[in-house]
Order: sequence, then C-alpha cells, then structure tokens
Amino acid sequence: MKILVYGINYSPELTGIGKYTGEMVEWMARQGHEVRVITAPPYYPQWQVGENYSAWRYRKEQGAATVWRCPLYVPKQPSTLKRLIHLGSFAVSSFFPLLAQRNWKPDRIIGVVPTLFCTPGMRLLAKLSGAKTLLHIQDYEVDAMLGLGMAGKGKTGKIARLATRFERSGLHNVDNVSTISRSMMNKAREKGVPQERVIFFPNWSEVSRFRDVTQEEAATLRQQLGLPADKKIILYSGNIGEKQGLETAIEAAERLKDKPWEFVIVGQGGGKARLEKMAAERGLSNVRFFPLQPYDALPALLKMADCHLVIQKRGAADAVLPSKLTNILAVGGNAVITAENETELGQLCLNYPGIAVCVEPESTPALAQGIEACLELPKFNTVAREYAERTLEKENVLSQFIADIRG
Repeated sequence: MKILVYGINYSPELTGIGKYTGEMVEWMARQGHEVRVITAPPYYPQWQVGENYSAWRYRKEQGAATVWRCPLYVPKQPSTLKRLIHLGSFAVSSFFPLLAQRNWKPDRIIGVVPTLFCTPGMRLLAKLSGAKTLLHIQDYEVDAMLGLGMAGKGKTGKIARLATRFERSGLHNVDNVSTISRSMMNKAREKGVPQERVIFFPNWSEVSRFRDVTQEEAATLRQQLGLPADKKIILYSGNIGEKQGLETAIEAAERLKDKPWEFVIVGQGGGKARLEKMAAERGLSNVRFFPLQPYDALPALLKMADCHLVIQKRGAADAVLPSKLTNILAVGGNAVITAENETELGQLCLNYPGIAVCVEPESTPALAQGIEACLELPKFNTVAREYAERTLEKENVLSQFIADIRG
C-alpha cells in the first residue's frame, strides 16, 4: 500500500508519540509498503528544536520513508495559549506539503493525534486523492485539556464547547478511528464514532530487547550515572510536563528522606526546572535529575530500577495512556501507578493482580505508601513480563494493525 503518515511528532524523538510513529513507519517500509511522512522537526520532550534542525525552514529527508519536515512555533515554556499556537502553526505550515501528495494518490492517510488541527487538511486530501483516512488517537487533546483545567470555565465554557464540537467533527468525518486502549476506544464510541469504525492499536514494546537485558548491564549504567550501589532506585523516566503531576514525587521523597532510597528523575520537559527548584529548596539529597538517556541505554535504565513511577494527575489517566508503561512491563519491573479504579490503568491493575501497585492520584501519602509496598515485592515481576509478551509484542501489534486498515 501507499501510506501517508501525518503528525507533529516523529523520529528521532526518543519518547512518546514520535518514537512510536517512527518505529511504525520503519516497520511498514520493511514490509514493502511505500511510506511518506509529513511531520515537524524533532522538539519533544525538551520543547527545543533538535540540533541540525530548524523551526523555520522546510526540509526533505530520504530514508526508509520520504519525510517532509514543516516549520512550527515551539514555545520554551508551554501554556494553554502557546500550545494552541504551537499546534496551529504546524497545521498551517504542513497544509501545502500535504496537498502536494494528491498526485501520489496514497491508499491510506494515517493522521496521528495530536494535533486535531490537522484533520481538515487530511480530509481534503482524501477527497482529492480517493484515499481512506484513519485518525490514530494517541492523546485525547480536548479531554486532557478539560481534565487539567486548561480551558477556563471547564466543560461548560465557550472554549470547551468549541473544542468539543471541533473534536467531534474530526472523529466523525474520517473512515476509521484507532486508539491505544480499551477505555479510549469506549471514549471514541461515546463521542459518536460507530463501533465498526473503531480499531484497537495499542502502543507496543520490543519485548526481546527488554527481556534479554542483564543485571550486569544495569549495574554498569548505575555506575556511569554515579548512583550508589547500596540504595534502592525509585525511577521516573520520560516527559516532565503538566500531565504528570510530578510534584507529588518530590513531596514523597521528602517524606521518605530517611530511607536508603534514591529518587532518580530522568527526562526533559517544561516542568523540569520547577521540580529541580522544588527539590533544591527542600534540601533533598535523595533526589537526582538526569537528562533523557540514549535509546540504546533504555533497557539497562529500566532494569536498574527497584520501583518505577507512572504518575499522572487526576483527570488525565484515561485521556492519555503513558507509553513508558509498555517497556516497564516488558522488563519485568515493579511500578506504582497513580490512577482511579475506573480508568484504563486502574482496570489494568484490578484485572491483572500483581502487575503494578495502583494508588490515588495527586496524593503524597498514597504515593509514599505505594512506593513502600512496591519495594517489598520480588525484584522481578512475572505478571508484568507475561502480560507484555502476550499483548504488547511489536510484530504482533503492527501486523494486526495492517490487517485492520486493509479491511
């Protein structure tokens, strides 16, 4: 098939949506599909355009796929208004490169959300070229915005109503909608998408990469990072933004500062400076910050941890399914997840007892108790590993997705 992938995040971004979109494109190309990508220069999670890229110029790349990089505005400190300008700037700059694909006549157009601002252009190209459209929901932008109180008066305000109508228009006017969890599929149906048009397309893990990592590799990385060998490692790795609510991790570290435990926060994002200041003001010697590590080091990094933190604010746990969890499960790690019982993450913990410790979001006492419970578990989590091997293996997930969009 001729497949056009359209989204703001792409390789060489190391975390989140860009990582998964890049791996999907490379896999499709290896399977013999002709793939083109319209995207932006890499900027996430640092919120800074990568070295050797420009935020203001177009760029064409040749590799496994033909990639067009389109200009966009990247704020140094994202706010609600700045995020909207950021997303809108990409939708505008990518519009003409998108329509230029009309003569290529793609068979399928896969739009990756965020950003919903791109759906009108995607639908127009489909009408001009005869392509089928699929909107892949990695993140319910509107629900996350409302859940985090970023739309002023909440769900009843003018901005919220306008955003909800725009979202429904995008969802209802594509051929298929795919998303990464069962609860997010239910949410698509609640928003009026017919069941027969909804596809389950979960984020995956390269299980073999994480299955084969050794304790020796983890010990070597621990030494390279200068972490003490005689302390338990409580790890958060990934984006440090508004959705995570990592302030509770700093507060938990303060509560547990007399324990022989080290809180290790690895990653980048708009909230990192605030967390560093918070830890410094409290004089916490048991909290260490590191930049995002190379992808090749990720298996050893995850193997090194005695307890993983999968933290989100209340209201975000069903709008966003954290991608970091797939690899934590694959490595057989023990995790503390902050989620309400009725959410996807909460249901995962209820349906697979022992897969993780689930605690109330935005509660420092609950998080501290969860960490203590997690560190009492056996070092290797067989429930997590078995779940990953059964449901998250990359080859199986992507093969099923191709079968679904063919049909």
